Order: sequence, then C-alpha cells, then structure tokens
Amino acid sequence: MRDVVIIDYGAGNVKSVEFALRRLGAEPTRTSDGDRIALASHVIFPGVGHAAYAMENIRKYGLDRLIPDLNVPVLGICLGMQLMCAHTEEGDVAGLGIFDTQVRRFHGEEKVPHTGWNQVIIRPDKGVLRNEKDEYYYFVHSYYAALCDDTAAQCEYIQPFSAMLVKDRFWGCQFHPEKSGAAGERLLMEFLNR
Repeated sequence: MRDVVIIDYGAGNVKSVEFALRRLGAEPTRTSDGDRIALASHVIFPGVGHAAYAMENIRKYGLDRLIPDLNVPVLGICLGMQLMCAHTEEGDVAGLGIFDTQVRRFHGEEKVPHTGWNQVIIRPDKGVLRNEKDEYYYFVHSYYAALCDDTAAQCEYIQPFSAMLVKDRFWGCQFHPEKSGAAGERLLMEFLNR
C-alpha cells in the first residue's frame, strides 16, 4: 500500500495536490516532519512562491539534508522542482543540487509569468510517461530550469526550457499536474505506481 507524503513547508499549493491525489484513491499525509517524511513510500515536494523564502523554510525544518537522501520516489512540482536544481536566480539562492541545472528568469517580449496551457515534448529515452504522446499541461511560472542532461521533457515559451527533470528516483515537473486534467492525472498515477 502506498504511503504518500506531501511536504508542507509553507510554500503554496499543498491543498490542490492533496485533492488531486485523493481523486486517484491515495490518502496523502501533509507534514514538514522529517521523521515522518523518511517513512513514506512516495514523497511529493510542491511549491509556489519565492525561492529564497522557500529555501529558508526548507533549511529551518532540516529538509535540505533529508530530501536529497530519500531512497523513495520523489516528485517536485513547480517551485519544488526548481528548488531541486543547483541554483536559482530568484533570490540568488543555492538549491538542493539534485538536478545539475540552473533556474533562470524569463526575459523577452512575451508576458511573464508564463501562465496557461502549453505543449510538453517528451523524451522517450528517459523512461517516464512511456505511454504518453506530447500533451498539454498547465504552467504558472516566471523562472525556468535550463535544458540539461536530466531534461525528460521540454516546453517552449520565449525559449526552450525543462518541463520535466528526471534523475534516478527524483522527478520534477515545472507544470502543475494537479491542474492539468487527464494528462496530469496520468502523470501522477505513473509516479504513484513507481
């Protein structure tokens, strides 16, 4: 039986992630307690808001040491994924270093933040979303993870960027699967079935 934990560190969209998981039949626990997180079978690391403030809370709870050492599937969503990267320009703060890429601010003529539905191009060699064609997912972000070896899917807004990052047991989504309809539900279910 899955024991899903949502890391609740004071950064945003925890409720919507919880509702999405309940629709899939999971009964997630929300917590910032490291001991409880360490016992989970699956961990979800969501987030919206400012990276520097979020990392301050992550460090306050000792999660900066715990998250990279987890030996279970971990899914970072939006800011959660960005905090799993090496560094972010938002607040000029070091991330958890799980994904070896930089998070940068969008610059260009287009409106920022990037908000709405956009097509995600999947890299089949990364072994995620195996049964999916390129789908549309819902995005809300002003910062993006640069393309890198861990890029499992990409999107384009102003420029190409990492829509998904995957490294070993760690997944990251820049988009919000919990707000992305049937495609988002399929992604969450694939993660839960790992």
